[in-house]
Amino acid sequence: MYVPPHFAETDRDTLHAFIERHSFGLLVSDVDGGPFATHLPFLLDRAAGPHGTLVGHVARANPHWTELAGQTALAVFTGPHAYVSPTWYEADNVVPTWNYVAVHARGRAALVEDPGELLDIVRRSVAVYEAGFPNPWSLDPTGPFVDRLLAQIVGFRIEIAGIEGKWKLSQNHPAERREKVIRALEADGGSDAAAVAGLMRATLPEYDSEAVPEADSGGGARAATEGGPYRTNPVP
Repeated sequence: MYVPPHFAETDRDTLHAFIERHSFGLLVSDVDGGPFATHLPFLLDRAAGPHGTLVGHVARANPHWTELAGQTALAVFTGPHAYVSPTWYEADNVVPTWNYVAVHARGRAALVEDPGELLDIVRRSVAVYEAGFPNPWSLDPTGPFVDRLLAQIVGFRIEIAGIEGKWKLSQNHPAERREKVIRALEADGGSDAAAVAGLMRATLPEYDSEAVPEADSGGGARAATEGGPYRTNPVP
């Protein structure tokens, strides 16, 4: 993706924590000569490979897996986002924009069809996504039901060869304007607006007050990573 230097987030722990928190992503690769996308939850093995490894599964009826092996696949993870009105800046020569946070990861895909390895993917997925419930459901790995389930899915692993993050949070504007945007987003009342406001506020202490033109950049991410929410609250 297009990432101006001021937007770029490169801290691996921050990017990994973001993926774990926003793990329902988009898998993109080629099928029949064109791009094909599947929305699905991912697991992340942080220590597998130089940048980690993404793990997941798709339905066997989904044609996405049929040409996935050996391809360089792209996984897209999107976090909170919010529209920013130029009226909030209370300044001239400003335009509307959209603030958001996103991570892209790419790497060569390998299929997982061994029943034992598939079962491990399913059990890990259940453990991760049930962990927040007071009475988490568990999968009984025995019996014909699980055998039928495993026969209907195909697993995959993507060892991450490249990972990039984009934290677009109005850092191209002076701190005073950004404070106005933060207050407007907080007043909005929506969960995404509140999350973006929090991320924006986390960038303020380390921001250089000299603005960068909107068309040239759009902001930096480094301050958002220092003590930011994606460092401290990964999914288990």
